Amino acid sequence: MPLLNTITTPYAEAFLQVAESRNEVDDIVSQTKSILEIWNQSIDFRHAMSSPVLEIETKKAILEKIFANEVTPSFLNLLKLLADRQRIGVLNSVLERLLELYREQRNIALATVTSATSLNDGQQEEILKTVQSVAGTKNLELDLKVDPDLIGGFVINVGSKVIDASLSGQVRRLGLALAKVS
Repeated sequence: MPLLNTITTPYAEAFLQVAESRNEVDDIVSQTKSILEIWNQSIDFRHAMSSPVLEIETKKAILEKIFANEVTPSFLNLLKLLADRQRIGVLNSVLERLLELYREQRNIALATVTSATSLNDGQQEEILKTVQSVAGTKNLELDLKVDPDLIGGFVINVGSKVIDASLSGQVRRLGLALAKVS
């Protein structure tokens, strides 16, 4: 088990148990995704929470101000606990581990779909069907990302399986094929 997992897993497991005992799992999962989005989009928030200069009480006050009306009381308690134990700097890792454990418990496969442009609902539905057949399960969660460098098409990652239907992937494969011929 990687070192970071030895730190994050106990928090994630305990919090998931608390959420289950309070019948808040669906709310917690939704809130986890929202907080991860904030974490990933706000460099200032990440730096503030990771800063050794900010006092623990200041970090807790910031968390309270930002999240008091956005998350369940148990989630706010987790955030404060992480601040108290000086682990708030790895909040994203704790929350990502929580989502991993949640998916494992419910046999949900995570499929990361990276496309050149944003996908509309119809395209998402078609990709979902394709991914369900590849993954061999109906329990799927799509993580949609946009990468203009793909030029066109998409790349799907489900576990160790990769489907590369991007133009850049086709160009790369064509280049490799031409190199073998030469």
